[in-house]
Amino acid sequence: MPIDYYLNIAASGLLTGLVYGLAALGLSVIFGVVRVVNFAHGEMMVAGMYGAVLLGGWWGLDPLLSAPIMAALLFACGWLLQRGLVNKFVERPEHMQFILLLGIATILVNAMLMLFGPDARNVQVPYSFDTVEIGPMLLDAVRLRAGAAAIVVAAALFAFFRFSRTGKAIRACADNPLGARVVGLNIDGLYALTFGIGAAVVGVAGALMTLLVDARPQLAPEYTLLSFIIVIVGGLGSLPGALLGGVLIGMSEALAGFLLTPSLKSLFSYGVLIVVLLLRPQGLLGKRS
Repeated sequence: MPIDYYLNIAASGLLTGLVYGLAALGLSVIFGVVRVVNFAHGEMMVAGMYGAVLLGGWWGLDPLLSAPIMAALLFACGWLLQRGLVNKFVERPEHMQFILLLGIATILVNAMLMLFGPDARNVQVPYSFDTVEIGPMLLDAVRLRAGAAAIVVAAALFAFFRFSRTGKAIRACADNPLGARVVGLNIDGLYALTFGIGAAVVGVAGALMTLLVDARPQLAPEYTLLSFIIVIVGGLGSLPGALLGGVLIGMSEALAGFLLTPSLKSLFSYGVLIVVLLLRPQGLLGKRS
């Protein structure tokens, strides 16, 4: 088979993986700072997908345009959730955090089932069947736009944490919470801001994902588990690692679906996870504890 086929499949997986990585960035941001694993992550992502579907149906908004709206809505929800509930469990044992967020996840997925039903819903965009020729490759316009948007959002997030004063304060909280509190930083407020940022990022990822797949509540647990795999592969708490892990998982799924059968995509994701844990337990870009 010509090499062009493999290039096209790998490029398609890379673009999908960028959206995966963006979703995992939200999980990595929350865990890296607040040290709480968001077990409602996939549910938030699917909520962002349904939000984009509703905005597309009501006002004909392209998911690329509805993504900032979903970011604002999910930021507010994440901020309120952290201030109202999660903050009370930050110092408690991990199993209590797990039960709390699992309960929130269950409420969210059942609320979406009640509101939207189990049937898949999508957003119609005028470029659904367009392709873009880049050298020997023919790329889907929807994947190319979704991947490009994911890169822009990820770059903005990296710049925020690297250059802004608030981002540096959040990094200080992640590195040394006690020292940050001693110098006068508002730890609880920064934790809420971080949780809101993580929720906003996954809301954007959900809006972009509607360009690639149909929204349905059953996707929520799958995306939660997929984000965990990506974060572990890339390295817990590493933002570049989350993006790299998403790309690797996206490409492995695309190639597995092409060479074998689409039903074996998840098998290859778990295979990548096992190999990384055996060879580099801290993740590709993670730091040794």
